[in-house]
Amino acid sequence: MKLVDIMPIEKWIEIEKEVNQRSGLNAAVYDANGVRITDFKKWANKLCQALRATEKGQKFICAVAQQNIAARAAKTREPIVAECDAGLMKFVVPIIVDDEFLGTAGGCGLLNNPGQVDAYLVHRTTDMDEEDVRNLAEDIEHIPQGRLAEVRDYVEKKVAESIREYEAGQYESQRKRRLVS
Repeated sequence: MKLVDIMPIEKWIEIEKEVNQRSGLNAAVYDANGVRITDFKKWANKLCQALRATEKGQKFICAVAQQNIAARAAKTREPIVAECDAGLMKFVVPIIVDDEFLGTAGGCGLLNNPGQVDAYLVHRTTDMDEEDVRNLAEDIEHIPQGRLAEVRDYVEKKVAESIREYEAGQYESQRKRRLVS
């Protein structure tokens, strides 16, 4: 089963856009293999865009953070909030249907309060100039815990609704097949 089996790609994009509008976060939906399912991108900051534009940033900061947090969400079956190695906040909500982990929906790219970007670690990991990292990070917003909780709750609600609608449709189609047989 895939994420597009429970909801069309356009609906996943709507959720991503709403997460971004409500919070300013980089919003994304990932499948169980850690691959984004949409091409929607609206950056929370200049640093994230620069990190994703480099192979080392994408591979050793962004992808690692997604893999780790998604694995925790798959194991606990609960939303997870953590920081990437750059020091930016990331949250995911697991998407589970019939006990099968299909992926995550969430966002990243703002700072916890208090929090700051680890410019030295980003420099060492990506070879980006440390001063450039600081400049790219200078206007990154802090996300209040209340706003983060609201956005996480919104994603949880939308994921739960889509799963209920999928399951209701599955139940209905099974019922119709039994009536026809």
